[in-house]
Amino acid sequence: MPSTGDALIGRTLDGRYRVLRRIADGGMATVYLAVDERLDREVALKVMRAHLVHDESFVTRFRREARSSASLSHPNVVAVFDQGEDDGNVFLAMEYVPGQTLREVLRAEGPLSPRAALDVLEPVLLALAEAHSKGLIHRDVKPENVILNTNGTVKVADFGLARAVSSHTMTSSSGLLLGTVAYLSPEQVESGVADPRSDVYAAGLVLFEMLTGTKAFTGDTAIHVAYQHVHGGVPVPSARVPELPAELDELVAVATARDPDQRPADAAAFLALVRRTRSTLSLGALDARPEGAAAAAAASVPTSTAALPLHGTGQQASGAATGVVTRPRSDTTAMSIPSPPLQGVVVAGPHRRPRRWWPAVLGSALVAALTAWFFFLGPGATATVPSVVGRAQAEAVDAVRAASLQPSVSETFHEKVPAGQVVSVDPAAGRTVQRGTEVSLVVSKGPERYAVPPVVGMTLAEARARITEVNLKVGKVSEAFNEKVPQGQVVSAKPGPGASLKKGTAVAMTVSKGRKPIEVPDLTGKDAKGAARTLKELGLKVDAGTEENSDTVPTGGVIRQEPRDGTLFRGDTVRLVVSKGPVLVDVPNVVGQQVDEARRILEAAGFTVDVRRALGGFFGTVRLQDPAGGQAPKGSTITVTIV
Repeated sequence: MPSTGDALIGRTLDGRYRVLRRIADGGMATVYLAVDERLDREVALKVMRAHLVHDESFVTRFRREARSSASLSHPNVVAVFDQGEDDGNVFLAMEYVPGQTLREVLRAEGPLSPRAALDVLEPVLLALAEAHSKGLIHRDVKPENVILNTNGTVKVADFGLARAVSSHTMTSSSGLLLGTVAYLSPEQVESGVADPRSDVYAAGLVLFEMLTGTKAFTGDTAIHVAYQHVHGGVPVPSARVPELPAELDELVAVATARDPDQRPADAAAFLALVRRTRSTLSLGALDARPEGAAAAAAASVPTSTAALPLHGTGQQASGAATGVVTRPRSDTTAMSIPSPPLQGVVVAGPHRRPRRWWPAVLGSALVAALTAWFFFLGPGATATVPSVVGRAQAEAVDAVRAASLQPSVSETFHEKVPAGQVVSVDPAAGRTVQRGTEVSLVVSKGPERYAVPPVVGMTLAEARARITEVNLKVGKVSEAFNEKVPQGQVVSAKPGPGASLKKGTAVAMTVSKGRKPIEVPDLTGKDAKGAARTLKELGLKVDAGTEENSDTVPTGGVIRQEPRDGTLFRGDTVRLVVSKGPVLVDVPNVVGQQVDEARRILEAAGFTVDVRRALGGFFGTVRLQDPAGGQAPKGSTITVTIV
């Protein structure tokens, strides 16, 4: 095998892991691609750097925290399979994730669109939320530890700095602050205390970097960067990319508030805020992508884990004597920084007699005092606008005053923010301004809604005026017959009276055309029962109590109706005269009479006579008659047969 310059490549650690090639270098470890020959799978082998192996506290922490991170099982967490040591090489065996780190993506692509940035941030927060739910904090969230798998999955790596959360979790028991200086929270820098809100702070900085393509804080030295975390205040993304919406400014400001109590409590709470913010952004805002070679170039600067002493040891500093940066290897940014750069430090030097150094000390103290007065109490005193969006008005006012700023409150309607909560703040949260600056708080009055007034019974003109005066508008106006509401008056409104509507919402109305006229059909000669049914179906009443004889209309038929035609209205009455049929008269018996006499008698009774002859009717005598007796309708025909 040709020489690679790396003694581990080609070796098999712990009789199991055959090292293939180097993947990445970090401040505390080197990561290799290896093959687990026992399970025949590729793994990522993280090997602690040689100069740390001899520090028993590091090794103990490395092993303990490996066990903690191995307890995480989540699709967005790079899994830890094993830990071990082989000939002084302390290592972790982890899931190998082919793909690119977020740092590599930012180096190649520059700033991302808000949609892409939030698409990456959500699985990162899911992974952190899983850790937080199990009492673990990551403490080194940065683009290098976010891997975009070739299958599209986003995974968070390097929980090697994770440890159990307690009420006062110090980042190190050995006096070292562990983390990456560009993403350390103020409380980590100042006191070494870390909790889930420290991960939220780092995640907010990662979001800032994805949106702008630049780190929030940069500097020539780690001291300078750490100082900005504590005293600078994270700028809003729109300060770098003006077209970014204010909602993203607020999101970053909340996550990166200098006071941990003003941040979301953990990654799950931050994730809920991210999703709520995303729902308020338009498609255009989500897909807008800033451009700029400078931004892409700034994003390409790598970062790695740093070690900062929490208590100054009085090392001689160069230049301003505020700290020392040591670089164990040229490819890392591992640091040893005493905490006094944030608080001031007395630098030990050669022994001097008092008469030679006390004036300098006094002068330095005077300069320091004047500088402190100028920047903390005098004209140069600044304050950071607190994140108060979504907080109750009284709470927001108190927070602004506590920041030495002057609150000014105005109100506005808002569709999503509940009444009494802050909608927006100007200057934006996270901005550094002079003390006493007026901060405008816009407080929600809740959704702008107006009740539909009662307009039924009004004329159309009256209803129009009533609706428009309550900030609504008149929609479609239709007409309909109505049996009760007079013509020209409003019958109904939709939505109905009392409905709560947005300003300018249309209210449709129906106006009465009066009673509906009904065409009366001519039903004379028709069956009276059928005629009555027809009239009732039309909504008319029927009076069919009058009966008369009729020679022309069959029994039960309609002789006449009143009115016979024209129009009526629902509920009006139509009178029907019903036929009893013709008048019945007695039929005389003319059997035995001569035909002429029989004809006379029958015709005198009102009948018509039909004479039929049998055997020629020679004698002219009525032999048969039909009907032979009883009654028959007047005018009907009596048939007589003569012989």
